[in-house]
Amino acid sequence: MRYLGLDLGGTNIKGVVIDVGGDGPPVVIARAMAPTHGEELPDGVTARILALGRELAGRCDGIAAVGLGVPGLFDRTTGDVEFFSNLPGAWPGFPLRARLAAGLGVPAVMVNDARAFTLAEGRMGAGQGCATLVGITLGTGVGGGVLVDGRLHLGRWGMGGEIGHMLVEDGDDAAPCGCGARGCLEAYLRADVLAAQAGRASAEQVYAGARDGDPDCIAAVALACRHLGAALASLVNVLGPERIVVGGGVAAAGDTLLTPVRAEVARRLRLVPGRDVEIVPAVLGSYAGAMGAAVSAADAAV
Repeated sequence: MRYLGLDLGGTNIKGVVIDVGGDGPPVVIARAMAPTHGEELPDGVTARILALGRELAGRCDGIAAVGLGVPGLFDRTTGDVEFFSNLPGAWPGFPLRARLAAGLGVPAVMVNDARAFTLAEGRMGAGQGCATLVGITLGTGVGGGVLVDGRLHLGRWGMGGEIGHMLVEDGDDAAPCGCGARGCLEAYLRADVLAAQAGRASAEQVYAGARDGDPDCIAAVALACRHLGAALASLVNVLGPERIVVGGGVAAAGDTLLTPVRAEVARRLRLVPGRDVEIVPAVLGSYAGAMGAAVSAADAAV
């Protein structure tokens, strides 16, 4: 069977078609990308999503269903948008899933983009073969997901895996988060926060500076690793994942980030052998969200 996956980002919309069959992982047979143009607001952006979906469906016959990865939250029952980050316009209440299904003529599902990333890496990427997997994306914000026996664990409210909103600091002086709480991991690990702490223009410049020995960049990375290590150690204690996969734009820092994070996680753990915890970079690249959205459509069809 063939499934279409679309990933709605602030800058680009990415799409793939996967073929699901046999004993191996799904195979990507087509991919494409188009600009989002968020200034065109919900109706215009939706038209762009549908245009890309139709293009890919026209190249690959027999699309059974479509999945859409979205940068925010939605009502699981209706498919209406509740909150989107980094997209302007009156998105709350917008019937996106219904528009997608009607416009493409196939059943449609929606999934948070970080959960889609985790699903893709678990089924097709760095987490293959793991019974329990944690995925985390680092970039403009901090997202995540949890796979148990290869399936997304979403919990009662459909928000399981919101790693960015784990509390890593407490008190009135803890950093404020966009969700309204204080002390969330995202409040310390967002790309703009990391850049500001080191006096650089971007997180990428901070990691480059740390590699070159700049003391301000080294200090900013050390603080980020302390908070990330605290969150991941807690996840290891609660979930016991076989592997943690780290992706997103900031994660391109590679060992500049991952080596100190592994050491911090190992330092904090007492109940499990910390050195045995696998923390690895993602391998699927920028189309992972679209791949995961397609896999979510396939799962919903079973």
